[in-house]
Amino acid sequence: MRMFLTAIHRLPPLATRARIHVHASFSSSIRAMATTTTVNAQGGATVLDGNAIAKSVRDEVASKIRTWKAQFPRFNPQLAVVQVGARQDSTTYVRMKAKACEEVDIGIKHVRLPAETTVEEVVEEVRKLNDDESVSGILVQLPLGAHVSANDERLVTETIRVDKDVDGFHAYNIGHLSSKASDPLFSPCTPAGVLKLLEFTNVPLAGKHAVVLGRSDIVGSPVASMLRSRDATVTQCHSRTADVPQIVKSADIVVAAIGKAEFVHGDWLKPGAVVIDVGINYVPDASKKSGQRLVGDVHYPSASAVASFITPVPGGVGPMTVAMLMQNTLTSAERLWEKARNRKIKPLNLDILEKVPSDIEISMAQVPKRVSQLATEIGIQDDELESYGKYKAKVELSLLDRLSHRKNGKYICISGITPTPLGEGKSTTTIGLAQALGAHLGRPAFACIRQPSQGPTFGIKGGAAGGGYSQVIPMDEFNLHLTGDIHAVTAANNLLAAALDARMFHEATQSDKALYSRLVPTVKGKREFAPLMFKRLKKLGIDKTNPNDLTPEEITRFARLDVDPETITWNRVIDTNDRFLRKITIGRNPTEQGHERETGFDIAVASECMAVLALTTSLKDMRERLGAMVVATSKQGDPITADDIGVGGALAVLMKDAIKPNLMQTLEGTPVFVHAGPFANIAHGNSSIIADQVALKLAGTEEGDGPERVGYVLTESGFGADMGMEKFCNIKCRVSELKPDAVVIVATTRALKMHGGGPDVTPRKALHETYTKENLDILKEGCKNLAKHIDNARKFGLKVIVAVNKFATDSPAELELVKTESLAAGADAAVISDHWAKGGAGAVDLANAVVAACEGESDFKFLYDLDKSIEEKISIISREIYGADGIELSENAQKQVDTYTKQGYSNLPICMAKSQYSFSHDPKLKGVPTGFTIPIREVRLSAGAGFLYPILGDMQTMPGLGTRPGFWEVGLDEETGRVVGLF
Repeated sequence: MRMFLTAIHRLPPLATRARIHVHASFSSSIRAMATTTTVNAQGGATVLDGNAIAKSVRDEVASKIRTWKAQFPRFNPQLAVVQVGARQDSTTYVRMKAKACEEVDIGIKHVRLPAETTVEEVVEEVRKLNDDESVSGILVQLPLGAHVSANDERLVTETIRVDKDVDGFHAYNIGHLSSKASDPLFSPCTPAGVLKLLEFTNVPLAGKHAVVLGRSDIVGSPVASMLRSRDATVTQCHSRTADVPQIVKSADIVVAAIGKAEFVHGDWLKPGAVVIDVGINYVPDASKKSGQRLVGDVHYPSASAVASFITPVPGGVGPMTVAMLMQNTLTSAERLWEKARNRKIKPLNLDILEKVPSDIEISMAQVPKRVSQLATEIGIQDDELESYGKYKAKVELSLLDRLSHRKNGKYICISGITPTPLGEGKSTTTIGLAQALGAHLGRPAFACIRQPSQGPTFGIKGGAAGGGYSQVIPMDEFNLHLTGDIHAVTAANNLLAAALDARMFHEATQSDKALYSRLVPTVKGKREFAPLMFKRLKKLGIDKTNPNDLTPEEITRFARLDVDPETITWNRVIDTNDRFLRKITIGRNPTEQGHERETGFDIAVASECMAVLALTTSLKDMRERLGAMVVATSKQGDPITADDIGVGGALAVLMKDAIKPNLMQTLEGTPVFVHAGPFANIAHGNSSIIADQVALKLAGTEEGDGPERVGYVLTESGFGADMGMEKFCNIKCRVSELKPDAVVIVATTRALKMHGGGPDVTPRKALHETYTKENLDILKEGCKNLAKHIDNARKFGLKVIVAVNKFATDSPAELELVKTESLAAGADAAVISDHWAKGGAGAVDLANAVVAACEGESDFKFLYDLDKSIEEKISIISREIYGADGIELSENAQKQVDTYTKQGYSNLPICMAKSQYSFSHDPKLKGVPTGFTIPIREVRLSAGAGFLYPILGDMQTMPGLGTRPGFWEVGLDEETGRVVGLF
């Protein structure tokens, strides 16, 4: 006969809580119900009614689930059962579990596999369930079939993730169950049910002698371990044990799980012993229709006359197994729910020196976490992470689908006043604030910043990792190639430029027939349009699908883009400050047959491909935007797009990995998303929408969470608030449909003094004493620049926090003056922040001010409506944000505006390209200039990115290198290979 161990435990994998912490007491009514048949027919033992006790367990599980769901509607425990083949007994046991799940409101996922399924295939199914966030617990219905060995069964059960092993069969759980020093996550269900039944007897276990008959890994050994943990003295017997009756005779508690029908007789028992019969055996019985009846390992008639408590078979231990499985599944769901919500960062310690070393020295002195550890801490799953070395990784966009139900965290734009050429520490403040929120206040906090171009890195300004003790690390990897996104943008941009010039050349040197034949060639006797060609056919109003059906006129329209060379707006790009590429002549080689033209290079981060990367919301959206990029106008006045040239799909292929945000960390181990790098004085100057979306979901909350669980996303915008913040609000937020809660405006006394009339600030030249000594008069005059930025932010309905980035030379009176002037100008808070010298600890006051300002809902609004004309929108920005009297369009700019309006692009937002050093177009006009008119030199179209960008004054799209560029300092330590000299 197959004993209970085989029939139930091997067939239905089961589970229970860690060392089965049973509730202290049950109500007297439940206890009475559990022992309804208190005395057997001979007036002996109290019968432990397993059916009633199991029901009480299930009722309690159901009650807890209702309580959870009342607060958290998305709390949905689910048990996954993997069944191989269709054995009738296995199917019966799965049905029992499904019925119990339905009763307590636990979902069940029944994975049915063919009988011939290999172990490897079962393992793969289990791994999928391990990764399935909706699954709380997993069990594999054993046996798996005659073709599967015991070792292979163990391989399958140990593939189950330990924290989903509700069966309790994983070696980790079995091992911890046997250890006095630790508890398992789950105990096997039947042993847990045995302990639950013993608790109903009210017989104290401590000091009692318990005899366990059986040594299986599923019942006997786990029960023995659990009894020992309750301080019982345990003797474990098995088939080789001598004098079993004598041993049993000394027992206060007998647990029979040996698999022999009616093995234990009443005369073996000590009077008053508690007997738990785990066996299930079939013996012949002619009186039964089936010809057999079910008995346990204990001879019930004789044992019940001697014992004080006894379990019947059936109706004793059996029902408890499934009940404890329900309890284990709930326990697992509770743990996984809390784990998903508790995003706990383990901060890195900072060794802060009084004399702050160079940025690269500080970065090199810190040992980062592995990016995989950081990802786990913030709630990113393994299959959502694509590592690039030890300390940086890309994050899969599938995370957005997984967390789509979450309410976004708080969204804060980090901006600043009009800067000096040295920068005022916006990046440093972003990182310091993230460290303060995440490492010191324990709030989920994410910094979202742009990837730096090597133009400024090797030029004047240096890197963009922050500075002092508020940096992104590893700083050298951050400032150089990172994961290659800028290279991908460069490749895509230049492929489009090459495709455009090649198309113009081929159109100029071929007849219509020859051109069409090469565009739509006959291959193996068949001629077909490429899939992308149908988009152009539709644009032309040609609904034919057979290339041979086009008329000569249609062939001409289809094959000839007929580009007007004077209208080409697409330049090549390179990620280097190279002034000599601003204007070049191409086509000089004889092979180009005299088809020369003037063009130029932009810096790579000024490419529309980069703007598309920053503004896209999905892979599909990016593909459409890249294809929609307009590179020129035809001689007939029609816009010519990348898809017209046939290259849109190829551009998307080049950028398919670049769309994934890059995960890095701060010096204190808090997360940073580094993604995209559009210039703020040419493009819109903000990191990607996708990085912000990912961060907002990771910082977000579940329905039912309190405000104390809300996280914060700090997204930095380039240059002053008149540049990056204005474009963040009017462009980025329109596309993303995200509503910011507040803006932090970073100010320094240095920049404010410059705007108050101080001497010029020049890179690599010593500062004038105006900036190193107290001067309240100049400082107060300069605060008017700060006040204008505060007023501008208010126009968008944003809360404003001024962060005064403290320098060592600032006097207390100067710092207090900036705070006073900020509040007088309408700021919600003004805080001195010393994060450069102290890391996150120096920005705690700023962090608290941000938390306070973000309470409640956002009142965000746009500055202008998109249905206004192009000129009106440019004028609104110029008057409201810059303080100009008006605008003046050049003849060329007016012509471009008229063309874009005719082509249907007038409803796009405006991205002003101007100097970052003044509210005006003229970098020499400091403070808050008035009485000026904004000259619009030209207006370019970024149809794919989705904006028009007027170019003001003599603004250049390719920076140049100065006399003494930053690359003089950069080099390698030849012994260690480490980068030195970056700043």
